[in-house]
Amino acid sequence: MSKPNVLFLLTDQWRLQALGYAGNAQVQTPNIDRLAGESLNFRHAISGYSVCCPWRASFLTGQYPLTHGVIINDVPIGSNPVGLGAAFKNQGYNTAYIGKWHVNSGGRRNYIPPGRRLGFDYFKALECSHDYNRSAYYANDDPTMRYWDGYDVVAQTADAGAYIKSQRADQPFLLVLSWGPPHDPYETAPPEYRDMYAAADIQLRPNVPPDMAPEAREWIAGYYAHCTAIDKSLGDIVKTLDDCGLSEDTLLVLASDHGDMLGSQGMQRKQKPFDESIRVPFLLRYPAKYGGTGRSVDRFLNAHDIMPTLLGICGLPIPEGVDGRDFSPDLARPAADDEGALLACFHPFGEWHRGRGGVEYRGIRTARYTYCRKLDGPWLLFDNEVDPYQQNNLVHRPGQAETRNELDHLLQGKLDEMRDEFLSGRDYVDKWGYPLDETGTMPIKW
Repeated sequence: MSKPNVLFLLTDQWRLQALGYAGNAQVQTPNIDRLAGESLNFRHAISGYSVCCPWRASFLTGQYPLTHGVIINDVPIGSNPVGLGAAFKNQGYNTAYIGKWHVNSGGRRNYIPPGRRLGFDYFKALECSHDYNRSAYYANDDPTMRYWDGYDVVAQTADAGAYIKSQRADQPFLLVLSWGPPHDPYETAPPEYRDMYAAADIQLRPNVPPDMAPEAREWIAGYYAHCTAIDKSLGDIVKTLDDCGLSEDTLLVLASDHGDMLGSQGMQRKQKPFDESIRVPFLLRYPAKYGGTGRSVDRFLNAHDIMPTLLGICGLPIPEGVDGRDFSPDLARPAADDEGALLACFHPFGEWHRGRGGVEYRGIRTARYTYCRKLDGPWLLFDNEVDPYQQNNLVHRPGQAETRNELDHLLQGKLDEMRDEFLSGRDYVDKWGYPLDETGTMPIKW
């Protein structure tokens, strides 16, 4: 096949630290661990905009959030891009999307019309639901709400498998399968997976404060149950590729939009610049081009780099208006570490709004350091080699000025590249005219 199939498996809120291949001996992810042994492992994949809608809009457009306008949740893409589906469809691909969408706005249970699907034709999706055992969706152009049967990860995976089996051998496809878990609620995985993890047995990261430990263990036990349930479904979808004889010529990716603090730093969920929130899995397997043996890739892949990199691997043109970098030329050979990935919170909202300590920030994550700046100046500096749990903020420590200034210069270069003036969140909200609630986000319509 001159053009490979592309199967993109997207999870929601799965942090890198909750995977066996990444060093976690507690969570059971055997299928993903096996996949890692056959894949390019982007060990520096970063969720630079570590919250659902901004990341997903960048993934689906190849654009920086200040280009597409999705700087908070539940607002629409405003840049009229050539979307991921359209970019592949224009080059002869069948295109399909199954699962969570979350870039349409207007209500999380509303029908998503064809003109808002960014070029995906086969479309079984809902804007957003976290009720994984009664999970709604719309099928293609029918505005009748339907429900997945049982735990939606399993049902969506079965639908994806049926789609793969229906494709012609001479017709390449792009399929995005977007699972909702392990995003909270944590306690709703099927019982057989919940029974695998007892809260009392959970080993916490050292940066979880003692007063949060009991609750964090409960969260993580449920979170791991979702992780293992997804791992089983990933094994099923990989078997479908094998059974159909498609594994060799299919570009298969496993990724996550962002991580989850799960009590680390005394915090919950995402939006934060700490490693539990920003470091995510990104495995890419394409045996026909890269062989079947796993190896590390040291490039700092960010959300807006995914679309151009996928197109580059497939030998397809990258549309105008894409901000991200095409890393495909680096993948056939080992490459040295690059300079780092940009981190950004454009407007604090939702779970991390100003009333809960949220701030807009810009930062950079390098192989060694995390550095962040607030509107009023330097904020965080961690040496992740000597302080992997980020418990020692060095930003104002004597003797750190040179390192801080070097990182600030590197950060400013990234901001200049993206034409990001680092204004206040209110400036950006006013620019797009978003009517916000008291938590700083769009009122959620379920």
